Amino acid sequence: MQHPDASGQGISRHQLQVSSLEDTISQDNPIRFIDAFVNSIDLEKLGFTPRVLKTEGRPSFDTRVFLKIYLYGYLNGIRSSR
Repeated sequence: MQHPDASGQGISRHQLQVSSLEDTISQDNPIRFIDAFVNSIDLEKLGFTPRVLKTEGRPSFDTRVFLKIYLYGYLNGIRSSR
């Protein structure tokens, strides 16, 4: 808890700014195209079928997420997504 300053006013409530990732990405950013493109295609028709390799533990990541990362990296010359 913060103590009031010398004027007795305390800390301004207006110093905290909450923003979302959606707000920080411009409307003309290529990542928006990648997101819309991957969401619009039928991955199963293209042969991307999710498989369950283990029955225990956490579920695998969505195939769409990996495709979006791959396409973003390809367009930006990034060879690894590590």
